[in-house]
Amino acid sequence: MNQRLRWDDTEGALRPAESPDTVHALDSWLGTDGTVRGLPLHIRRFAAACQALGGPPEPQVATFFRAAAARVPTTGTWFPRVELTTTEGELALHLWIRPAPTLGESVRLWAADGPDRRARPDLKGVDLGRLGALRDRALAAGADEALLLDGAGRIVEGSTTSLLWWRGDTLCTPPATPRRLASVTRELLLGIAAAQGVRIAYETPTPRELDGLEVWAVNALHGIRPVTQWTNLQVSAGPAVRAPRWRGHLGRLAQPAPSALSTRTSDHARHAR
Repeated sequence: MNQRLRWDDTEGALRPAESPDTVHALDSWLGTDGTVRGLPLHIRRFAAACQALGGPPEPQVATFFRAAAARVPTTGTWFPRVELTTTEGELALHLWIRPAPTLGESVRLWAADGPDRRARPDLKGVDLGRLGALRDRALAAGADEALLLDGAGRIVEGSTTSLLWWRGDTLCTPPATPRRLASVTRELLLGIAAAQGVRIAYETPTPRELDGLEVWAVNALHGIRPVTQWTNLQVSAGPAVRAPRWRGHLGRLAQPAPSALSTRTSDHARHAR
C-alpha cells in the first residue's frame, strides 16, 4: 500500500487524494504491527508547526492525527507521514501511508561544509528541500546522514536525526534551542534516562570533542543508530556498548495506535458537544 488521503473536517473522515501542490509541515512515525512510540509527542509537535504556519487549530489537528494513526495497517512495518499542505489553493491536512524502508542498525556521518542555513529548524518540513539536498551529498560521499554544524563548528543535529552521546555514565545531548527540532525519540530517551536515575548533561561540542565516544543518531524511523564512522572528519567512533540495551528500553515504549472504532467514537462525541 502507498496511499494518499486528505482530511475532511466537516465529515471527520479521510478521503482519497492526489499529491499536494506544496508541503509546508510534516511529521512521521514508525508503525509496527499496530503500535507506535510517542504518539502524543508527535501530535504536539505537528500541531505546533501547523499553528506557527497559520494552519488549523490544535483540536482539529489532533483529531486528524488520531484518525490518521488509526488508518495505518495493523500488520507490517509502516512509515506514515502527516502533512500540512496547500492543495487547490487551500491549506489542507494530508496523510501519506507508505511502507517503512529498511531499518538501519548503524550510521555513517558526513559533516556539511559551512554553517547550518535552515530557515526554520524548529518546524519539520519547512526546510525539506535543503535537508534532502544535504542528505544526497552525504550519500554521494559514502555516508548515511548529513551532520549540521553552527558557525563555530559545533554540532547542531543531523539532517534527519538528533544526536546523543555517552561520557562515562552520563548521557549527553545538545540543549533544546530554536535552531534544533524537538526530537520525539530524543525526548523519549531522556525520559528513560531520568526515570532510571541516569545523569543527563547538555553540551555543544565540536565533532572532535566526541572522539572515541559512543554516539547515537536517533529518530522515529530507525530509533537508535550508533555512529560507526565520521566520513570526512578526523574523529574515531567509539564502541556501541550501550545501544542494544537502550534499544530494548525504547522498544518497550511502543503502544497500540488508536483504533478506527475509538476514533469514530471520539469524533461522534466531538460533534455532539
